[in-house]
Amino acid sequence: MEDTKEKVITEDVIEDSMSYEEYRELINNLLDEDKTTGGKDSEDLVNYTRMNVQRMRRLDKTIELDRKLRKKLDEVERSWYWVVLTEGWCGDAAQNVPAVAKMAEANPKIELCLLLRDEHLEIMDEYLTDGGRSIPKLICIDAQTMEELGTWGPRPEPAQQMVREYKQTEDRPYKELARDLHKWYAEDKTETLQEEMLDKLDQWMN
Repeated sequence: MEDTKEKVITEDVIEDSMSYEEYRELINNLLDEDKTTGGKDSEDLVNYTRMNVQRMRRLDKTIELDRKLRKKLDEVERSWYWVVLTEGWCGDAAQNVPAVAKMAEANPKIELCLLLRDEHLEIMDEYLTDGGRSIPKLICIDAQTMEELGTWGPRPEPAQQMVREYKQTEDRPYKELARDLHKWYAEDKTETLQEEMLDKLDQWMN
């Protein structure tokens, strides 16, 4: 493991993190002031955040964890930190963080630690995706040794492939990509994320 990655996530970073409940409360409080996270309070980003709150609220009520995933989560014996870089305005975060939170809730040995990307760019820049600061990004840390066990993110592989193809296409409006991505998320119902996390758990436990 690179020394830089050992240093960017420390006990101080963990103490500075938020629970899922605190994250949701922060977003709601900012929206009451027509603001969002990251200090970029454009009308568009605030509107995206309002839609994301609706998405997270719906997912909180509807997500059901697969039986195999629940069993694997039960098998986690060491204490872990799941450090997740996120922002309230990010549509991919809204579609994935609620499911990650539900997984963490399934085993008290897993502590979900949410960090706002734009307040922790020194961490984000150690976990770039194709050179970009894409979120959400989950980093699994052994709570006793602070060793990095692995990462997931920023989105399930089929969705990530859609983004790669978009970046290779000229003149396609971003709104079309966003529409297609959220349609995919709605149809997938977190199933691909859960399958990918099942594989990740196997890796992180060995």
